[in-house]
Amino acid sequence: MGDVAVGARSGHDGEEHRGRPAESAVPAADSAVTSGSDSGTAEDGRVTGEHTTAGEPGGPTRTPKKPRSFWKELPILIGIALVLALLIKTFLVQAFSIPSDSMQNTLQQGDRVLVDKLTPWFGSEPERGEVVVFHDPDNWLAGEPTTDPNALQTFLSWIGLMPSSEEKDLIKRVIGVGGDTIECKGTGPLTVNGKALNEQSYVYAGNTPCSVDDQGGQFKVKVPEGFIWVMGDHRQNSRDSRYNQSDKNHGMVPVKDVVGRAVVVAWPINRWDNLPVPDTFDQSGLNAQPNAAGLPVAPQGIALLGVVPVVLWRRRKQ
Repeated sequence: MGDVAVGARSGHDGEEHRGRPAESAVPAADSAVTSGSDSGTAEDGRVTGEHTTAGEPGGPTRTPKKPRSFWKELPILIGIALVLALLIKTFLVQAFSIPSDSMQNTLQQGDRVLVDKLTPWFGSEPERGEVVVFHDPDNWLAGEPTTDPNALQTFLSWIGLMPSSEEKDLIKRVIGVGGDTIECKGTGPLTVNGKALNEQSYVYAGNTPCSVDDQGGQFKVKVPEGFIWVMGDHRQNSRDSRYNQSDKNHGMVPVKDVVGRAVVVAWPINRWDNLPVPDTFDQSGLNAQPNAAGLPVAPQGIALLGVVPVVLWRRRKQ
């Protein structure tokens, strides 16, 4: 009803009453207010109820709402925080705990790492040298001790603030990707596509790049497309692709089972650090794969050769 008052006043001041005396506009405005609220009119032209006096500067006002108490808003804030935590865990980043010494000294038992889960959503695949978390491909963790979390730990792991004890995940370094040939002879060095890797910067001190045993330490494998070959940095204390060659994937990890790349050591504070790709994986010629020799021209050249006949045919039709 206050809005009716404002409309009436602005209407009388507008184009329709241009040229009328100012005295005649005031009673009309008052009548517009009273006709809009016959039951709430006082003797001197004031409107009763929640509205202010008609004609007072500033127009009608509403009674300010009483602010909601903190305790009423707290459940809403907690709900928003939980939703954000779930979204971050699902699509952006998740914390994982390091349960063993298989990645020493890069990662120590008890470290917390943050894993990038965003880039795989855009089609990014693991690359050589990256440290990745992946789901157990085929009972790699068989026989490993499991913990029985309490209700609080279960809740915190559900929202991503703690690693889940039910999810059987592993963390290793990617050595080879689809199409690579990887070989270990003697104590090393480890070779990828015939190129020797210099692993001194990340292999555990005192370990050799290759393990001399008859259980998988000596090998030569070719990684199929859609899979990766992983190894721990603590070579003589890591049950990785080498020692799971009898499983259904022959020791390979399906790319679809990769959760994401570990990018940062977040805890404890004195071990804050990023996890870059070692320089040895950037050496020239490492990407040269045997099947590439069968392609005399680049894929872009093949596409161009396929387009040229179509263009010439269209021009002849014109």
